[in-house]
Amino acid sequence: MISATIIGAGVAGLCVARELCDRGAKVKVIDRNLTQGPHACSWWAGGMLAPFCEGESAEEPVVRLGQEAADWWAAKTDAVNKRGSLVVSMSRDVSELTRFARRTDGHQQLSQARIKELEPDLGDRFAKALFFEAEAHLAPRKALATLQDRLKSDGVLFEEEDADPAEYAQNGLSIDCRGFAAKDDMPTMRGVKGEMLILSCTDVTLHRPVRLLHPRIPLYIVPRGDGIFMLGATQIEGAAGPHVTARSMLELLSSAYALNPAFGEAEILEIGVDSRPAFPNNLPRIQRKDQLIRVNGLFRHGFLLAPAMARMVGEMIFENKTPEVMDEAAA
Repeated sequence: MISATIIGAGVAGLCVARELCDRGAKVKVIDRNLTQGPHACSWWAGGMLAPFCEGESAEEPVVRLGQEAADWWAAKTDAVNKRGSLVVSMSRDVSELTRFARRTDGHQQLSQARIKELEPDLGDRFAKALFFEAEAHLAPRKALATLQDRLKSDGVLFEEEDADPAEYAQNGLSIDCRGFAAKDDMPTMRGVKGEMLILSCTDVTLHRPVRLLHPRIPLYIVPRGDGIFMLGATQIEGAAGPHVTARSMLELLSSAYALNPAFGEAEILEIGVDSRPAFPNNLPRIQRKDQLIRVNGLFRHGFLLAPAMARMVGEMIFENKTPEVMDEAAA
């Protein structure tokens, strides 16, 4: 039986653990803090499984590999909401909607009447929209908790420890899924700061993620249910400081107000800041040297790409198949 120690219990680590466990491996997961919380980048994810929308700015592999995500999360956690996603713009920014449509696939254009059918609380503010019917979303915190609980039920061991993946690789297969915490071992990695808010607004109901396009700071808002919304997200080059910037707070809230003025009365429940691990091309990588495997660089696509990355790790270990995203230079 193959045995593997996974260092890091974020979205990448848990997905790899699930893949290896499903293939019959004996798996142990180690993290310096096994309690899911604000310390983890995954805690602040939007949870949008929106590969076609990401095609507006992401490379082709993100769109293609990301299409595996919704079915994977649905099968492993039962936490996926498959209602598509909606992209809108204010009338003054209609050129942004045209540009977005030109750069993406998998959408249909909606009239104002059809927008109101899908999302009545958007009212008459938008004359047209793009609807990506095949996309989905999930609640990241619930999904991770469910994934971890099911892994424990299937015999995966969890240990709380500040571990060195290289040390574990001396005695067996070690998989480093530490995200930005692995920056000292992966010199080309950089941090991309993201800022987001969690709001409570019981006066607004949305059934799917909505993206409001803007030339400077596009907004997405993801419904969590019971009047709770995730609002994000900025993208600033550089590792995250401990606090959101005043500019980001103003722009996020102003955009939410433009989407529906009722958000002006929303309560801010949480303010999140994180550092997303990214390589120069913003694509993830798998590195391998002997018994040490590193999985990293998911950028802002953690929940979208982690299932495909986990599949590739499983294929590499069990089928000796070279991953599509293999970093041969690091071997």
